[in-house]
Amino acid sequence: MIMQKLFVGLIGLLVCGAAWSQAGPSTADTEKAVAALENQWLLSERNNTPDTAVPLLADKFVYTGADGTTYEKTQFLATVRKIKFSSMENSDVKVKVFGDTAIATGASNEAYLDESGKAVAQHTRWTDTWVKMPGGKWQCVASQETAVKK
Repeated sequence: MIMQKLFVGLIGLLVCGAAWSQAGPSTADTEKAVAALENQWLLSERNNTPDTAVPLLADKFVYTGADGTTYEKTQFLATVRKIKFSSMENSDVKVKVFGDTAIATGASNEAYLDESGKAVAQHTRWTDTWVKMPGGKWQCVASQETAVKK
């Protein structure tokens, strides 16, 4: 009788362990993955190669700039293509995961020439909302920046 209970308990542990192992990546793994995507996006802008960020942005992506202007994906990319960054660094990047949604926050110091060739230097705080799409790929669906005075 005791052996049967031990055997049933062992089988139960094995079944639960198999279910846990198939549950997917841990929250910490997802946080690291989304932080890496944020870094890819940073590099695409800093290196003036914004087209490399296209796969990171959802088709219905919306951006709200530090001046309050909102852009859809095509408008955002068109604007970024006209800007020439000389430097851009993120700091204080944090990612919080809520199921198939992740919220990334951070700060950015940027220096660039705007569309008219005017030099701009700014410090911003930003919030990006990432969603795990049906195919399993994470994409940013919304981004918002706020200018911060130093």
